[in-house]
Amino acid sequence: MFILTMRVRDYECDIQGVVNNSVYQNYLEHARHEFLLANNVNFADLSAQGINLVVTRTELDYKASLRPQDDFYITVECLRESRLKFAFIQHIYRSNDDKLVMQAKVIGTGVNARGRPEIPAELDGLFTPQND
Repeated sequence: MFILTMRVRDYECDIQGVVNNSVYQNYLEHARHEFLLANNVNFADLSAQGINLVVTRTELDYKASLRPQDDFYITVECLRESRLKFAFIQHIYRSNDDKLVMQAKVIGTGVNARGRPEIPAELDGLFTPQND
């Protein structure tokens, strides 16, 4: 399992003093990109080759709030959803007490230069079959 640690920045919070709900999607995306880089898959290089990874569905369950200067970590796991879809299973935890802040399932696919769904070979080995 991949883990990325981060800290809440003041400007990410709303008037209520908590991280704005839309910011969590930025955290999740950053963790996915770091996961790919850690596994020698460069998102920008794929795009330059005409293969774009796209999100087709996002399921977010907010469980608690982060506040300014909170340290937190994001876990990333990958599942193969189908022949042409994959899912990132992600969780955000507050570091000081390991409290679950969010759980997410982000479903995506690759789209080749012809606009057709395709899972690039670079990704194929990263996704494990789902145990249903």
